Amino acid sequence: MTSKSTVNLICLTSLGISQLILTSCGEAQKEERFNIVYIMTDDHTAQMMSCYDNRYVETPNLDRIANDGVKFVNSFVANSLSGPSRACMLTGKHSHANGFYDNTNCVFDGSQQTMPKLLQKAGYQTAIIGKWHLESLPTGFDYWEIVPGQGDYYNPRFIKMNNDTIKEKGYLTNLITEKSINWLENQKDNDKPFCLFVHHKACHRDWLPELKYLSLYEDKTFPLPDNFYDDYEGRPAAAAQEMSIFKDMDIMYDTKMYNPQGATPLKSTYEAFVGRLDETDRKVYNDFYQPIIDEFYKKNPQGKELAEWKYQRYMRDYAKVLKSLDDNVGVLLDYLEQQGLLKNTLVVYTSDQGFYMGEHGWFDKRFMYEESMRTPLVMRLPDNMKQKAKGEISKMVQNIDYAPTFLDLAGAEIPSDIQGVSLLPLLKGEKPLDWRKSLYYHFYEYPAEHMVKRHYGVRTERYKLIHFYNDIDVWELYDLQEDPKEMNNLFGKEGYEDITNELKKELKRLQVQYNDKIEDKLQN
Repeated sequence: MTSKSTVNLICLTSLGISQLILTSCGEAQKEERFNIVYIMTDDHTAQMMSCYDNRYVETPNLDRIANDGVKFVNSFVANSLSGPSRACMLTGKHSHANGFYDNTNCVFDGSQQTMPKLLQKAGYQTAIIGKWHLESLPTGFDYWEIVPGQGDYYNPRFIKMNNDTIKEKGYLTNLITEKSINWLENQKDNDKPFCLFVHHKACHRDWLPELKYLSLYEDKTFPLPDNFYDDYEGRPAAAAQEMSIFKDMDIMYDTKMYNPQGATPLKSTYEAFVGRLDETDRKVYNDFYQPIIDEFYKKNPQGKELAEWKYQRYMRDYAKVLKSLDDNVGVLLDYLEQQGLLKNTLVVYTSDQGFYMGEHGWFDKRFMYEESMRTPLVMRLPDNMKQKAKGEISKMVQNIDYAPTFLDLAGAEIPSDIQGVSLLPLLKGEKPLDWRKSLYYHFYEYPAEHMVKRHYGVRTERYKLIHFYNDIDVWELYDLQEDPKEMNNLFGKEGYEDITNELKKELKRLQVQYNDKIEDKLQN
């Protein structure tokens, strides 16, 4: 017969084991609430990231994320423009559903449901530092510090949470990283999981380099894209744009060939940007550019020679700005590693859209063509994540997917009105059979800067169908397998009737699925 003391011992032991199990489960549950560090740049295209394309530059720190985690090789945006892309990311919805269509007429409705707000409800601490570009002030963040509009590379201004705007000395890319690390070090709540958004201005236009990198890449000649001299045959919308390196790139603002006696549309804007430098730094800047300026105006290149000269200056300055960005990603990764945060943190790197590096003779973005619809997307998965993928992920993903992914990772409910899908199954190495086979795109900002016509379209794994509308009614069809550079518009050509009809049906299906009532827009 068991004694009373033995029974008590058994009960205590059982209680202890139960407590241990409960504690272990609790710890495991807590461990699964991964932190998120989301790094987003502006206009950084996959062609200029060496883990995607090593023809132009090396980006060792960005590549670290891919090498230690996953690289999405079919990553796209829903609207290739800065503000709308950010709104898509924050809401998990297409532009027509979140209300932010373009950069000229829209103000983001901060009262609407957003992913950061949902993370807060799930017990996360949220912060955003850097570029916001949504006109309204941020909501859904426990801490924010943003730059006005596009921000300034040199001695930038920051808007604080008390709505003060403060000018700070330094290079913007460095300052954003310093502020992000300061928040991690001194302001985050160690009892809560966190989601930190690190939003850089780089590599946005005017491409003003950090002074220490002014001479970098000056001895490099970048290869000219095969379609740099595209004649846009059969593509009237492409012919009507105003983003040509040769015709539209401002000689002072974009290539820094300043002439006090000259006049260009963006001269005064350039003067304001470089005028932010103090006297000492301005001398360093001028001492570098003045010999190039003198040589340029002495030679006075014209025609093809001028087009290719502008291309080289563009590529060099862009690459210099990117070098500082890559450095700073390395600084942040090193900090996370030193603090042991990589064990329990998802690190995401992406851009708000792609960019043209001379393809079709262009700079900028906006079009549904591959270079601007695509965006780099790499993720370093938490060390403690038990089931995780490695290497390339080829499924088609879109920036509306980030919101549900972060919510899924946080164990939060994904609202039914979110239009993106969680990438968590892909991050776990699963291969869902019902994954999407097509993507929807819609661009609205016209008439406006660069004059890219309004258009919407569908992209499948092989084909792309685009409809340009508003003041134009033109369709374009591309076979991406046979024509990856999108030079040959197949729409209306014999033999493509069936695939055209199939794509039109799929396009309509997506418009119904996402409730984009295109008929209303075609009438306006």
